Amino acid sequence: MNFSALAQSSALPTPKVEEVMVKVALLTLNDANLTGNYNVLHAKMARPFRERFSVATLKQAFATFAGHHIDAIAGMPIVTTEEPRIDDNGALLLRGHFDTTPSQLSYALDYAMSEGEWKLITIDVKVRSLQTNASATDLVARAAADLAGSGAQK
Repeated sequence: MNFSALAQSSALPTPKVEEVMVKVALLTLNDANLTGNYNVLHAKMARPFRERFSVATLKQAFATFAGHHIDAIAGMPIVTTEEPRIDDNGALLLRGHFDTTPSQLSYALDYAMSEGEWKLITIDVKVRSLQTNASATDLVARAAADLAGSGAQK
């Protein structure tokens, strides 16, 4: 079965499973940011991501987050901004944010079916100040593998 067919045959996550997927991804990122050790986060990524990017590249992608805590989200519900969906490449797309103050954490997480389960292929995280002129404190980071061209059928 090819990648797209496999992913499309997979059911969308329930709201509870979606929340767990988002929190596990972001809390793993939080641990990496606080410890400087991105090995576990890298290991949890989909095979196409791991084949394309090293641990050092992942660490560099999130350098702006180093030392910043985002673990306050652990006890908070996610606020979805788009319904979960599977795109034309077979990636599961999860979009939303957490109602945190004084900054808001938003995320765009893309998952690929890899090694028999949904695994991250893209992490796009933003922490934006809710105050109007505080853009200098915004944290934005993205790490993504091109799903279509990176051997996703493996």
